[in-house]
Amino acid sequence: MVRKTVLPLLLAVLLLTQAPTAQAAGVIVYIDGQRLSGAYLANDTTMVPLRSFCAALSPGCTVSWDSASRTAYVNAKGLSITAECGSEYITANGRYLYVGQNSYISGSGVFMLPVRALAKAFDAKVSWDPASFSASVSSGSGAIKSGDAFYDPDAVFWLSRIISAEARGESLQGQIAVGNVVMNRVNSPNYPDSIYGVIFDDNGGVQFTPVANGTVYDAPTKLAVIAAKLVLDGADVVGGCMYFLNEALATSFWIVENCSYVMTIGNHSFYA
Repeated sequence: MVRKTVLPLLLAVLLLTQAPTAQAAGVIVYIDGQRLSGAYLANDTTMVPLRSFCAALSPGCTVSWDSASRTAYVNAKGLSITAECGSEYITANGRYLYVGQNSYISGSGVFMLPVRALAKAFDAKVSWDPASFSASVSSGSGAIKSGDAFYDPDAVFWLSRIISAEARGESLQGQIAVGNVVMNRVNSPNYPDSIYGVIFDDNGGVQFTPVANGTVYDAPTKLAVIAAKLVLDGADVVGGCMYFLNEALATSFWIVENCSYVMTIGNHSFYA
């Protein structure tokens, strides 16, 4: 608790199909000025076919499919991507990129993923034009910086520990949300400017229960480490929330009485 202060185009087994939860709508996607076929908008997210998107940004890349694990593997120049159907993230050169619930096989058997996550893997930029209802992808270096070069070990160390201590047993989204609150404080002028500083901030009292009871020092779960890396790579599920609490366990309700409720994820309620 935080206190106040070769992927086949068609799959033979239809049970693999995982349709979007909102009606799909037509959207135009351009890659370096060339139109990409098969894109559409679902759940307010621009979705693109994995194979054709990768081929457009990196001609000659290979895309293979493991039907047993429902996982696609992309190998391009300087880039390796792993994308499991139904997973909330993909990995690219050891980086963890959040896709939420937007990873599925379409009704026509095509693996669809959000354009922004795939573009980031290729170090490409995406711009949106609401007037033409189109997204434009501009190629960059061709490959995202590796996880070893991108992630600060100290940041991963402490962020994963506070996530694990505060949200062990929560969903991946719930764990990301706790990490978001920590990072929102890091980026706020009202709190210390480091993850360690925010976690151990005692202005107005200890801010996080795991600091008081010592569980912040426990080894983090594997999921908490993944959640921490997703947060450090930009995953955001609670916007500008600065507080959270488990109301069933809380002993103080200052947050409820003084802050604006935003949402509940699992056992935690989040406030701005």
